Amino acid sequence: MLKGAGAAAAVPESLVVFTPSGLRGHFETGTSVLDAARALGVDLDSVCGGRGICGRCQIEVATGKHAKHGITSLADHLSPWSTTEQEYADRRPMKPSRRLGCSALISGDLVIDVPADSQIHRQVVRKEAETRIIEIDPVVRLHYVEVEEPGLGDARSDLQRLLEALEKEWDLSGLECEHSVLVGLQRTLRDGKWAVTVAVHDGETITAAWPGFHDRAFGIALDIGSTTVAGHLCDLHTGEVLASAGVMNPQIRFGEDLMSRVSYLMLNPSGAEEMTRAVRDCVDDLIGELAQRADVGRAEVLELTFVGNPIMHHLFLGLDPSELGTAPFALATDRAVRMKASELDLIVNPGARGYMLPCIAGHVGADTAGVILAEAPHQADPLTLIADIGTNAEIVLGNRERLLAASSPTGPAFEGAQVSAGQRAAPGAIERVRIDPETLEPRFKVIGYDPWSDEPGFEGTRATGICGSGIIEAIAEMRWAGIVTQDGIIDGSLAERSERIVPEGRTFSYRLTEDLSVTQNDIRAIQLAKAALHAGVRLLMDHMGIDRVDRIRLAGAFGSQIDPDHALGLGLVPDCADVSAAGNAAGTGARIALLNRASRAEIEEVVRQIEKVETAMEPRFQEHFVAAVGIPYGAGESSRPRRRKR
Repeated sequence: MLKGAGAAAAVPESLVVFTPSGLRGHFETGTSVLDAARALGVDLDSVCGGRGICGRCQIEVATGKHAKHGITSLADHLSPWSTTEQEYADRRPMKPSRRLGCSALISGDLVIDVPADSQIHRQVVRKEAETRIIEIDPVVRLHYVEVEEPGLGDARSDLQRLLEALEKEWDLSGLECEHSVLVGLQRTLRDGKWAVTVAVHDGETITAAWPGFHDRAFGIALDIGSTTVAGHLCDLHTGEVLASAGVMNPQIRFGEDLMSRVSYLMLNPSGAEEMTRAVRDCVDDLIGELAQRADVGRAEVLELTFVGNPIMHHLFLGLDPSELGTAPFALATDRAVRMKASELDLIVNPGARGYMLPCIAGHVGADTAGVILAEAPHQADPLTLIADIGTNAEIVLGNRERLLAASSPTGPAFEGAQVSAGQRAAPGAIERVRIDPETLEPRFKVIGYDPWSDEPGFEGTRATGICGSGIIEAIAEMRWAGIVTQDGIIDGSLAERSERIVPEGRTFSYRLTEDLSVTQNDIRAIQLAKAALHAGVRLLMDHMGIDRVDRIRLAGAFGSQIDPDHALGLGLVPDCADVSAAGNAAGTGARIALLNRASRAEIEEVVRQIEKVETAMEPRFQEHFVAAVGIPYGAGESSRPRRRKR
């Protein structure tokens, strides 16, 4: 045991130092490493309560002389390898240098290292390109206990004896028990010979139970978009993503864009119910696919997190989004929503819980909250602009001092609509374009094929259309090559120089392939879309009182595919030396909320402090819009076309 200052009669036997925490204390011979760690508050994991079953309390002895601590630490300052450790090693391989903290007993001075995979609050890097760290501390945890058997003269119920065992073993008091657990509790206890593993949600409620020892718990983070629904199935212990998948949102049959879906439900009495059923069935099918890919039973999925734009948020939760179709765009709720997964008709563990991140404003939803959680501008000093670009662009600007948010009506052109050869990003779509400024000849890359159009192996490949990133690159390249003027007009005088410039009525078009061209109307549609985005950004900069930002992050399935240099060349965003893609930041935010309980309170507090700017009510929005129609900008800003990196 740890010896306190008042224990004068007993002489401390051994000094034990834990790394990387640096916590230390004196312990009697025979104290287990796990008990010593608990006494000091060391971050050493255990599910089985020190019975040598789970193997999560593995430690290593740092052998040698440690001048800093004034001790010599040796491997034989622990008790010999035990039968419990051997039985565990026979079931699951262990590194030779490791010991089980629950079985290894202290017999001398020690420096003990707690490996990252043995820490309760382990950390994982969100992605290689970023320094954002996720501390693994899920809201649901597993606890193994052995329960007293009932006996004559003992009037305690099975549940009461389970609750007392959990309080004694794990210091969990005042627990509630989910009805779905209670229904099968007696059979679970008897099948496990009075040993049981329970899942406890947020330290308050028993949500699942298994006979005997069980150490598998999983969660799924879901990004419910208007076009696609994406999910990531994660191990709640390690944080590892075991499976990822995405499917088309079947609500597309009710309308390609969000406003058309709102119109549908307003015109059809059962419209909202139909769309809610469609998206819930879609999510449930995706859960099944993820579970199958990861070889995980649905009953082992204990937690779900969700993000989505305001209309998808409302439809998925069964809330009427009609008010979001007209000003003042009132949300039914902007708070985080906690619910049982069964209330959403999702087939997972009967006691599983769901958590929907909070919305920010009428057109700035839980997906933007997820982006903020992933990118963490509220924790940084640089002024960061985050743009999640789609049919509606959500924009966040600020740093740890202040955050602003707005939405801007960019329309569907960025997703291929309103473009003559436009299509969604699918195999066959042109996604990359380069134009030689001397010959005006194009080269391009098609989704689903590795070679560029001028490389061996491309022969026989047919481009079926051009997606959002492709049309942006095409127009930016046309501007750099002089084919398009600052006003966005295709220069017809170049028709004498290149057969790619083709007359089309009173205007001209640029022919990418035999079948696909960029028309004057295509350029105009992209100009209007990018002007709306740029105007929204400028409006936030006005409110912030700045004329430059330090860094720009382009988020979302579309935004992350845009080449930053082409984005600058087209004038999507203001000039900035640091422009980069954030990937599916909304989905990453959902994953952070899944794996770290503290992040939920964090994002709820951050959202409450965000200043919302309604672009439709701002007189300067139209002024900025007009000024941003030019390529890259209008007369009010630098109109020099930015060259891409070579």
